[in-house]
Amino acid sequence: MPISSAPQTTADQSLNELDTSDFFEGSPIATLVINADHVVTHFNRACAMLLGVPASQVIGKAGLGRIFYDVERPVMADLIVDGAMEDILSDFYQNRYRGSLVIPDAYEAEGFFPKLGANGRWLFFTAAPLRNAKGTVVGAIETLQDITERKIVDSALMEAQIEVEAIVEQRTKQLAELNVVLKEDVGRREKAEQELLKRNAELNTLNEKLSMAQEHLVQSEKLASIGQLAAGVAHEINNPIGYIFSNYGMLEKYLISLFDMLTLYEQAEHACSNADLSQALQRKREELEVDFLKQDIPELMKESKEGIVRVRKIVQDLKDFSHVESKPEWQLSNFNQGIDSTLNVVNNEIKYKADIIKEYGDIPDFQCILSQINQVVMNLVVNAAHAMGTERGKIYIRTGCDNENAWLEVEDTGSGIPKDVVPRIFDPFYTTKPVGKGTGLGLSLSYGIVQKHRGHIEVHTELGRGTTFRVTLPLRQDTLTPTPSGSLP
Repeated sequence: MPISSAPQTTADQSLNELDTSDFFEGSPIATLVINADHVVTHFNRACAMLLGVPASQVIGKAGLGRIFYDVERPVMADLIVDGAMEDILSDFYQNRYRGSLVIPDAYEAEGFFPKLGANGRWLFFTAAPLRNAKGTVVGAIETLQDITERKIVDSALMEAQIEVEAIVEQRTKQLAELNVVLKEDVGRREKAEQELLKRNAELNTLNEKLSMAQEHLVQSEKLASIGQLAAGVAHEINNPIGYIFSNYGMLEKYLISLFDMLTLYEQAEHACSNADLSQALQRKREELEVDFLKQDIPELMKESKEGIVRVRKIVQDLKDFSHVESKPEWQLSNFNQGIDSTLNVVNNEIKYKADIIKEYGDIPDFQCILSQINQVVMNLVVNAAHAMGTERGKIYIRTGCDNENAWLEVEDTGSGIPKDVVPRIFDPFYTTKPVGKGTGLGLSLSYGIVQKHRGHIEVHTELGRGTTFRVTLPLRQDTLTPTPSGSLP
């Protein structure tokens, strides 16, 4: 796909200071950079894979619009460089854009691009200005994310909602007609009662189907959330970590053997009868700082091992959180440990918006389906992060218990919830987020999970001050036979 060439300018020299080489190329987020002349200076591998265009055909050239639209048209980064965002942004992106909540003068938008891929793609993209030390705009950076799967899930959820409403409307109409028949013909009461029993059985069957549909919606919501929170993490990360960890252990053994051999060489050096050779060995040992290396290498190996262990822990927490049991079991579970595991999974969604402050109480293991409780914690914490404004906020997570119940509080310093909205926040498919940003199922599903555990959930909010959700759960489910276990499922 041809892109018009443009000469290099002094703007390139300013942007060279921003080059992060391997870090930029290794980023899983598709990213590109243009200078003040609209010439592409950076185009990482993720961007090339997403757009299907090699970096060699783009870097050093202008006219990015041809990649997306197959015609000459500025992209968002071009508008930022020209300072034309305020004037023509609405013409290009209609109502599918907004200013960034994090970076001044930055914008984000989404759109469908039929020229990308086999069937077209939905992209979410952000663009921000790049300034030099004097504050002059010398270029712009733009990131791209493929949200096609999320759009498909949103569409499926909407179709499921319409289908459920149609079924409920149909059944309601049938019941209304049945009631009319019962009132008009008292003499046929017995037959009508039999018909009513039949209809009741159909409604029970329908209720079971609706329950199954709700379970599918729970898993769809979880998978959609996990997809957003784990963007850029390769699905086979466990394999390379496994053999890196294994090779690391062998490397430690080899280094120990080499150090032992080096010690013998040092001892043999003093017994060497050749004075010139002995002095040459001593100079070489001092030049290579062998004594320092023998101390520093074990420390480096130790720190590297800690890093590998941390990566394995993050991946394991993600696997534990997203695990879907075919037959969920009630178990004695550690509430605080489950919260920590969930926070580790959603860390990327929160760390740029708020600080987490933990105030855990001493809670005994209690009966619950921990994977479902983790889902409640995730929904409450992520909603708290989304409630933050442009300034960084705080999220307090408190736990405690009394003789009969355990409780969890998630308090944020965000914008709060309007009083007229509070009665509807637990309704299915109700959301205050922009279109495409939420399904409206998070709090509804959380409410259902808490009810299933014979608990209750409360909310206290104040506009401009923040919101507090309090979840109370019984320590014992008297009607259940738990599987004793003190560990996470």
